[in-house]
This record gives sequence, C-alpha cells and structure tokens, in this order.
Amino acid sequence: METFHWKKSQTLADDYILHAIQADGLFPYHYRNSNDWMERAQWLSAPTKAPQVDRHKLVKVLTAYNERIGNLPAATAYISALAQNDALAIVGGQQAGLFGGPLLVLYKAITIIQLAREWSEKLKRPVVPIFWIAGEDHDFDEVNHIYTLTSTQQVEKIKVEHPNGQRTSVSKLPLSSVVWMEALESLDQSLMDTEFKGALLDKLKQTTEGAGTLSDAFARWMAVLFGEYGLVLIDSDEPALREIEAEMFEQLVIQNESLTAALVKTRAEVEAAGYDAQAEIAEDGANLFVFTGGHRMLLYREDGRFVDKKKAYTFSREQLHDLALTSPEQFSNNVMTRPLMQEFLFPVLATVLGPGEIAYWALTRQAFELFDMKMPIVAPRLEFTLIEGTVQKNMNKYDFSFEDVLERFEEKKQEWLDAQDTLKLAERFEAVKAQFQANYSPLVDSLAAINPGVKKLGETNLAKIVDQIEFLQNKASDAYKTQFDSALRQLERIRFTIIPLAKPQERVYNGCAYLNRYGNDWLTNLIQTPIPVDGLHRIYYL
Repeated sequence: METFHWKKSQTLADDYILHAIQADGLFPYHYRNSNDWMERAQWLSAPTKAPQVDRHKLVKVLTAYNERIGNLPAATAYISALAQNDALAIVGGQQAGLFGGPLLVLYKAITIIQLAREWSEKLKRPVVPIFWIAGEDHDFDEVNHIYTLTSTQQVEKIKVEHPNGQRTSVSKLPLSSVVWMEALESLDQSLMDTEFKGALLDKLKQTTEGAGTLSDAFARWMAVLFGEYGLVLIDSDEPALREIEAEMFEQLVIQNESLTAALVKTRAEVEAAGYDAQAEIAEDGANLFVFTGGHRMLLYREDGRFVDKKKAYTFSREQLHDLALTSPEQFSNNVMTRPLMQEFLFPVLATVLGPGEIAYWALTRQAFELFDMKMPIVAPRLEFTLIEGTVQKNMNKYDFSFEDVLERFEEKKQEWLDAQDTLKLAERFEAVKAQFQANYSPLVDSLAAINPGVKKLGETNLAKIVDQIEFLQNKASDAYKTQFDSALRQLERIRFTIIPLAKPQERVYNGCAYLNRYGNDWLTNLIQTPIPVDGLHRIYYL
C-alpha cells in the first residue's frame, strides 16, 4: 500500500494528526506517543470519583443486544472480558447507514479492531473493540442512502424514504418489509453480475428480514462483516442501555450550567489557539435531547426551566431530574455530551474519530474534567482509497499519479489530449483563415472603387467563407475527439473512482460494490494485516 498525507478540511484535526504544538495543547494525550497509552491505561486503573456504570449491568446489556443482532461468539467473549477490572476498550461509532453506509464506516471499525489487538498485546490486558451505533441521531436524510458508480460513469443514489416525517431518532423509525425489498432490488440492479453477488445479496436480505429500523439492519450487517473479529456493537438508543445511563443523565441535569460553562471556556481556548469551533455551543444550551410528542427535542435553559427551541415543551429542573432517573429512555445526548456518556459506560483507552469529530472533541476537555473524567486518547481512523486493477492500469497508461487526480486532473487531461494532436488541426485552420483573410481582404477593399455595393457584397462573401472554414474546423475537431472517446471514459473512470462528487472515495461509495466485485478478501486483508494508525491515507490496490 502507498501512503501519503491527505490534507483535511478541518485544520485543527490536520494539525493534531501532524502533532502540531498548537493543537496538542487541546488534548491531554497524543496517539503518536506510546507513553501516553501506558499513562492512560494506568489512569483508568486508579481509583476515581468519576461516575461509572456498573460493569456487570453493562455486560448484561451488551450480551443481550449482541445476541439479538446475531453477533458471533468472538464478540460475546470480548463482552465477557469487560467484566474484568483490568479490561480496557477502544471505542468509536457512526450513524446507522443504509447497507453499512459509506466505506469510511468500515474503516472506522477496522481501526477499532486494529488498535484493540495491538494494545491488548502491548499491555497484556483485555482491550475490547466497541462500535457504538448513533441510533439516537435524527438526521434520517444523512443515512438513508448509498452511492454507487454505474457503468456509464454516473454516481447513482439508492435511498429509502422517511417512513412518517417525524423528527425522531433513526432507531425509532420503523421501515416496512416492502421498503427493504425495494432497496434490495435497487441495489441488485446497480451491481454487476459476479460470482459473489448471490451470496452478498442473500446476506444483506437476512440482515433486513424482520429488521424494524435502519439501525437494526445496520447492526446486523456490521456483525456479519466484523463479528468474527470480536467487534462488539451497541445502539446508543437501546432502551436497556438507557436504563443504566440514568446516573449520568442525572449528573448532566444537576451540573448543566457548569457543563455549558466548561464547554464555553474550552471553546475560547480552541479559538485562542487559532481554530474555529467545529460545533455550535449555545450559552443557554442544555446539550441534551428529550423525546416528547413523538419528536427528539434539543433543550435550552430559560428562567430556571428547560424548554425546546419553539418553547412548545417546558420542564422544571426537578421534573427533568426525576425523568432522568425514572425514564432515562426519554433522554438523548448531543455531540458534546455523547463523549461524556461514552466515558461513563466504558473504560476507554482510546476513541477512534474522523476529522470532524476530532475537531469537536477538542471542545470537551474541560467538560470531562468537570465530571472528574479525563478525555481519552484520540486516534484518527484509518483512511483508504480502493483502486481497481483496470483503474491502476489506466493511471499508468495516461501517466496520472494519485496527486494528479486530486490536484490537477483537468489540466493533465488537457495536456494528454493536446499531445495526441499530431495533425495540429487548430493551428492549421487558424493559419488558413489568416492567410485567406490576408489575401482576400485587400481585394474586397479595392472593390469600393467600382461600387460601394460590390464591396459590401465582397465583405459578406468573405464572412461566409470564414464561417464555412470554421464549420469544417468544428466538424473536424468533433471527429478527432471521437477517436478518444474511449480514452476520455477511462480518464473519467479514474476521477470518479478517486474523487466522486469532488469528495474522497471513502466518504461517498458504499462497500457492497467492492464486496460484489472482489469478495471479502480485501476486507479481510485490511483487518488482519497490522496497519499503523498514523493519520496517513493509504492507497489499496485491488
């Protein structure tokens, strides 16, 4: 695999990955420092005042959930290990995407597995790979679709429609068997016929049969792909999980003003370091959602009470406190309190994050400290671009490097086309037009001595002849370009492979197309081959 640094859109994340001093100061540890991993493991083993979940209750919840989604014995064994006092965890997560979502979701799971394996060996302690599914998120349009590349070089979108229009968690939106059938049929039509297609579609069908929600089907599919490597899955909106989160929700209500103050203070530090805050922090924000009236409502503080944005619902502090203890399933975290809840639930050695997540986690350092916690090691997820053999061959054929595609694709394409123009048609036609006008214009001018009308006729005649030359030039140019239609399609295939929709491949395409063409070997190789988590982007040739 080739590696290089792909500059991130988030400057803070980019600087953190590159170990820049100004970004390092915003995090208590750095993933590149082995001593920080050791220190974090020791810190987690020390007595603490921080609120912590009952490990045995957690194990019970995880076991029941993973059995329900059909996860494999390797994951069950890891869950049992969590009951041990010396067990640690590598944790990361993502929204529940259709058919697994974009490739980056798979890469995040691979990173979690890789780090758990690496540090279990180094620390001689159980390190459990845990993937939480953000089923509590309500942005259905963000997760209800996948993209595939068609044979005609079009990026095709396959999606499922919102079942009822309610602004509620994805894990609370039931999808009918008809919706699943239609989505599978669309996927079937988009995939080429291969030796792997039948088995792939059968497995996907099994994950959707009886799946009430997108979150359920996603969990089952992730178990199919990663269960044998011990990846433990949990939906953040699982009712049984909410029950054991009650104590932390209670603390988030009790210390709500202090929580906001801590976030605001850290935001000032982030901005003082020269970065824009990735997440909005409202000074009256509660950083909690409640489910009420069939919707997921973000809460704000107003005159000692908690209200939604439209002020349709209001709670006293006492009501919200009681609700946290008696009906915690009605609560939901936002991006600022989810890291705190993750720390409450798991002995987090490191959390695996994408660039945007790294940037907003930087805002939480003092919030962790408020609850006698400490932000875990932040590890960037592995990044890959998959290059098929035919695409690699064409890149060599047309002398396109990976960086050429990213930075100067159109320029390189035009250079190649210009180099093929051995006839120099444009130059020769321009020369003919110039020579004709140079010879014909003086003759037309001299006609004025005979009759002004004859001169005007001559000028019209000149213009028509030039138009005819240009007409032939355009026809010749079109005919010439037709010779290179195949080459232009091959060049476009390169571009749509690496930067579809002007985005990195891993953020657009779904993994099913690659599993369909190449089977599971490439995925197995990425999981089983030790790959350093170093923040570099890797080019993987299929």
